[in-house]
Amino acid sequence: MEAVDMEMDTSQQNSSDPLLFARSYQVEALEKAINQNTIAYLETGSGKTLIAIMLLRYYACLIRKPSSFFAVFLVPQVVLVKQQADALEMHTDLKVGKYWGDMEVDFWDGAKWNQEFETYEVLVMTPQLLLNGLRHGYFKMNMIKVLIMDECHHAKGMHPYASIMREFYHRHSESGVSNLPRIFGMTASPINTKGDSFKSADGYWRKIHELETIMNSKVYTCTSESVLAQFVPFSTPKFKFYKHMKIPNDMYTHLEKELDDLKVKVLIFFVPTFCYFSYQDDNSRCTALQHECSLDSLDLEASAVTSATKKISKIHSVLIYCLNELGVWLAFKAAEYLSCSENEFLPWERLEVCAEKIIRKFSSDAFRAIKPCLPSGTYWTIGDDIKGSVDAGFLTTKVLCLTESLFEYRALKDIRCIIFVQRVLTTIVLQSLLSELLPKYSSWKAKYIAGTSSGLLNQTRTKQNDIVEEFRKGMINIIVATSILEEGLDVQSCNLIIRFDPSSNICSFIQSRGRARMQNSDYLLMVESGDSRTLSRLQEYLACGEVMRKESLSHASDPCSPLTNDSYDEEFYRVESTGARMTPSSSVGLIRYYCSRLPGDMYFKPSPRCVEDKEMGICTIHLPKSCPIQIGSVKGNNSKNLKKKACFEACKQLHQIGALTDHLVPDVVEEKDVEETGKEPYNDDQPIFYPPELVTQGSQEPLAKYYCYLMELNQNFDCEFPVHNVVLLLRNQLEMDERSVEFEMEVDRGALTVNLKHIGSISLYSDQIIVCRRFQIAVFRVLMDRKAEKLTEMLCDLTSGNSDIDFLLLPSNYVDQKPAIDWFAVSSVLFSYENVWNRHKNCNAGLIQTKSGMLCACMIENSLVSTPHNGHVYIINGFRNNLNANSVLKMSDGSEMTYKEYYRQRHGIRLRFDQVSFLSARDIFPVRNHLQRCRKQKEKGINAFVELPPELCDVLMSPISISTFYSFAFVPSIMHRIESLLLATSLGRMIHPVHCVQNVAIPTMKVLEAITTKKCQESFHLESLETLGDSFLKYAVCRKLFQTHQNHHEGLLSIKKDRIVSNAALCFLGCNKKLPGFIRYEPFDPKSWMIPGCRSGIYTSFNEETLCNSRKMYVSGRRKVRSKKIADVVEALIGAYLSTGGEAAALSFMKWLGITTEVPDIQDERRFEVQAQNFVNVRYLESLLKYSFKDSSVLVESLTHGSYMLPAIPGCYQVSPVIFRFTIDMLKLHRFFFIDRNQFFSAQRLEFLGDSVLDYLITLYFYNKYPGIVPGLLTDLRSASVNNNCYALSAVKAGLHKHILHASQKLHKDMKETVQSFHESSLEHTFGWESEKSFPKVLGDVMESLAGAILVDSGYDKDIVFRCIRPLLEPMITPETMTVHPVKELYDLCQKEHYELRKRVVSRDDGVSSITIEVEANGRVFKHTSTASNKKMAKKLASKEVLKSVKAANFS
Repeated sequence: MEAVDMEMDTSQQNSSDPLLFARSYQVEALEKAINQNTIAYLETGSGKTLIAIMLLRYYACLIRKPSSFFAVFLVPQVVLVKQQADALEMHTDLKVGKYWGDMEVDFWDGAKWNQEFETYEVLVMTPQLLLNGLRHGYFKMNMIKVLIMDECHHAKGMHPYASIMREFYHRHSESGVSNLPRIFGMTASPINTKGDSFKSADGYWRKIHELETIMNSKVYTCTSESVLAQFVPFSTPKFKFYKHMKIPNDMYTHLEKELDDLKVKVLIFFVPTFCYFSYQDDNSRCTALQHECSLDSLDLEASAVTSATKKISKIHSVLIYCLNELGVWLAFKAAEYLSCSENEFLPWERLEVCAEKIIRKFSSDAFRAIKPCLPSGTYWTIGDDIKGSVDAGFLTTKVLCLTESLFEYRALKDIRCIIFVQRVLTTIVLQSLLSELLPKYSSWKAKYIAGTSSGLLNQTRTKQNDIVEEFRKGMINIIVATSILEEGLDVQSCNLIIRFDPSSNICSFIQSRGRARMQNSDYLLMVESGDSRTLSRLQEYLACGEVMRKESLSHASDPCSPLTNDSYDEEFYRVESTGARMTPSSSVGLIRYYCSRLPGDMYFKPSPRCVEDKEMGICTIHLPKSCPIQIGSVKGNNSKNLKKKACFEACKQLHQIGALTDHLVPDVVEEKDVEETGKEPYNDDQPIFYPPELVTQGSQEPLAKYYCYLMELNQNFDCEFPVHNVVLLLRNQLEMDERSVEFEMEVDRGALTVNLKHIGSISLYSDQIIVCRRFQIAVFRVLMDRKAEKLTEMLCDLTSGNSDIDFLLLPSNYVDQKPAIDWFAVSSVLFSYENVWNRHKNCNAGLIQTKSGMLCACMIENSLVSTPHNGHVYIINGFRNNLNANSVLKMSDGSEMTYKEYYRQRHGIRLRFDQVSFLSARDIFPVRNHLQRCRKQKEKGINAFVELPPELCDVLMSPISISTFYSFAFVPSIMHRIESLLLATSLGRMIHPVHCVQNVAIPTMKVLEAITTKKCQESFHLESLETLGDSFLKYAVCRKLFQTHQNHHEGLLSIKKDRIVSNAALCFLGCNKKLPGFIRYEPFDPKSWMIPGCRSGIYTSFNEETLCNSRKMYVSGRRKVRSKKIADVVEALIGAYLSTGGEAAALSFMKWLGITTEVPDIQDERRFEVQAQNFVNVRYLESLLKYSFKDSSVLVESLTHGSYMLPAIPGCYQVSPVIFRFTIDMLKLHRFFFIDRNQFFSAQRLEFLGDSVLDYLITLYFYNKYPGIVPGLLTDLRSASVNNNCYALSAVKAGLHKHILHASQKLHKDMKETVQSFHESSLEHTFGWESEKSFPKVLGDVMESLAGAILVDSGYDKDIVFRCIRPLLEPMITPETMTVHPVKELYDLCQKEHYELRKRVVSRDDGVSSITIEVEANGRVFKHTSTASNKKMAKKLASKEVLKSVKAANFS
């Protein structure tokens, strides 16, 4: 493959025409490709990719969208995906999609692939992805118009190229399908073998013919190399011979013995073994199969032993190779590199920490063993005397040949050289050598690139790409590489290739030679003197190009031969509905993939295992316990294919029972991709509902009926102004569930109790309504604005019925001990200087001059006035008889002057009536949010009055008392609460008849609590109900799934559960029922309160919306609501119905919502019998739990870990003699036989059920135990009690770890450490926040599985479960003993005090995690790094230390 770098101008060219700059042979190849399937066999750099581009341009009319067809461009390496896609995008206008494995396309379903097909016209990908897509039925061969295969010489054997052609193309062709894709292959060598097997031209043709046959294509090539030579530079091959000299025999023998001894010393620990553990009580023996070995002291898993053994053997062989082929110094550098803790040579994360340390120790010991053989001088370097180093054995003659060959090119200014080697470690040590030698002789720089297939190197693709880019730019001159760079690298300036190790085959030879792209470039072939076989092979490789060209041309007119039946006649299984298919070969990977998706943990990885009995010709496949089939056996004569046959039949069985879907993917994978309810796109723009009772929309009437509600305000605090009751008049009767509503509001000095009750009805004429409306608008506008601007204009513009919100709020007094409207106060809004005297008679209070005229003193005494000189408004409540204009005013600086002087100097006003007493006035009361919990604002100067000269005052309203204004300052908060209660009532009635399940009325306040978020900052919010509802919802759903899907494993059950209870799913259900409009999402802002009857200022036009029960609701606006908040409200409503109406009410509400939890009448199936006492101490456990099991097999199941595979328990790897004989008998009658497992025997399903029931029971216990706790504390209590640490410590305290059935060495080790840590700790309570070690999840799981076992065995009696499990959890956490998790406590503190919690820094090294937590508080930075075995623990420890430091700073 090569990149296309030719300049082009296609502006005047049809896309189907050949490109104007195309070479003659490229146009000729295009014509061939258009007419028939073609393989372009051309030299590297000859422009094969351009031919593919022109072919796609020709077919563009067939694949342009909206066409359902597309083209596929396959490349053998991930690094080539982007390179080829970029070339396509540069030279065509087609839409190009790029795909490779790291994109997790293996988990894509058909719907996702269809989206890609609808979007892109060319899909560039690695071949395995297409093969998988075809096998799963996502891709259809007849939908692909062009199929391009780059480096198609790989199409042989089991390579994906060959499998695609065999399994799909040829099968379709054989069955008569005509609309198959055009095939276009590209290669620099149609032969990909050593060449030793064919010495004649016919031998070459046979190999070319095999490629043509599998590709169903004819090879096209140039008539001669001279045609290409006009365009493509060819490097000059040169042989470099060296005489191999061994290092001194004494040194080699010594070092070889040292390395062998080290290997034996380490491997003696790694005796293959596998132990099964079963803990019993102290008086019972441990039932285990154990081998006598030293492995027990290492606490290593068998898999880790095998892996570590292989690694050590590989490192040993690599070091011996280095000694033989490279010399002592390079062997020393290899050992040094391997022993370094920070290298990329070994992917250590695949090994246990202990095994990793042992391997590193082996490398370190090897390093120390080799070091004494080298000069120890400080100033000695390998480059001081290269030939002397060769004589001493530090370097070999082969390495000397390499260095001398390189230095022959020192005269080149801009050298670009690639040195090809076979071994990964050779690249590393040669680069180390060059890094020491090159600075002495030149300014060249060297780096290495190697692949990862060996399992030794872990060099990332990103790093490899960076090195190649530096090579292109000349920042690096030499790359030492393995065969990874033979394909794909395009560097026009590469002018030297050195084959340090000879090419393994013809293709490798041709491709590596083709990397040299410059004119006059050289291709150096290093060969040992006397190695005639290698020399002959390389010379044959040099000549083979012309032979392959001649053979291809001589057979160019021959038709393609059909693929022989034995080449593709492998048995296959096809799903008719989807077209998905598999073969015995592909089934091996499929069964492994299926098992990998089954539930497992860090102690057990589910995988299949095949056992072959070659004498009887039987292969038995054993599958994990959570697999629906137990074991399967097949019989056959061909032992080579017997394992494939067993996997093939197992996959067929799994599909037939539904464990593999119709696309032949695991049910777990497809279940995740199911179009979930919660996957619907969510629009966060949601309505704000407004109660319909407060909205009036209709025709104006001369006489209107109003319903009267009295707001009784009871003052529970001392104040010189008594509060007065207020009357609420509504055109609609309130639909309140309670006859009266009472609630409290907070004020600075105490509490104000509000009692709302219906007191009758009243009819008002239109002129009365206008007066009432003017009164309330005037009062509220003054309270809100604290000024009187435009008030008169606003009041004069009122007409009846011109506002949607048209209820009335009026002052109340008592007439004959009955509440009534204070019409005298209401009439204060009618005050005017023109007609005031018409109503005022027989008063001797005296006249007073005001700003606008003379008034009676009684008219001013209780009035609202404005002072135009400063624009303020005040409430007047009397006269200051001892104060007038001549009185002395003390200034803030201590000086004195008369009021007359003050007004003249400050305001330029001359007071004329200096003997008139001043008025006692007060500022307007502020309107605040009195619903807010723990309000911090103080009422400013509640006792502060000002004195005003009457002549500066303009009376606005009279008579009206200061108490009226004070009382009305509370009304916006009162009305907000009433509005909220009305919304809660409407929501409750919408849910009817669930609302009154079993004659249990759900209080409106409980519904209001469920729709009130914490953000509202009120004395209640939904968090406690959300916590309760969340736990019950999960329990109800888990129980239904557990009973309904008895053949589903825990992983599949969890996916189904998450699809029902996820935030996205609950949000979707909530939106379907229009719950977002009811949610109280923001704190009440009095300034945004809409004054009834007023259209100025804040006013909203209302729109009607019909609820799901056909009730009418009004929308006052829209807002952004997060989907999680809607889900929280759904859970809180479940909690509200549960806490008041019990489980029946909660279940009915969930059913109304759309969550069905009815369990079908299915008995829990127990299709096996187990002698429980043979595995666990049943009596002891029943005594501990104070419960007698009806079916003790469920007890065994609850204690069985996934790793436990003993023969007497269903689902184990070993087959009992009875089953074995039965299998043999069945195989006499059938070719294959499977034993189904209809009931999984492991704790995982019971854990799934027990987790949910324990969570619910503990949450319910706390909710009922502490009914008055503040919201949020229930969540903290639940978090501290329902967690793995809590359960694990409780399990250890009860000794349950002794009874867990498992077969994991690592689990044994971790449990032993946990027990030891527990006995050494002084934890008073079991929630485990204080512990600085993480506990095995298995210990916590056993508590959950026991709870699940008791629940199932007791007939789902939750009370029995709690009665049995609670003693194990004692002492239960209380609000007094609880400590908040350090991570949450630190987060809450930062939120509260507005500290900056910076992004944490996470790293992992040597099997441990390190996390740095950093907080900036008041200009200081608090930072701590903690290290632990996992990220959670490290995060907890770091947060704990930072929290301690911040608290110690004592900022508060």
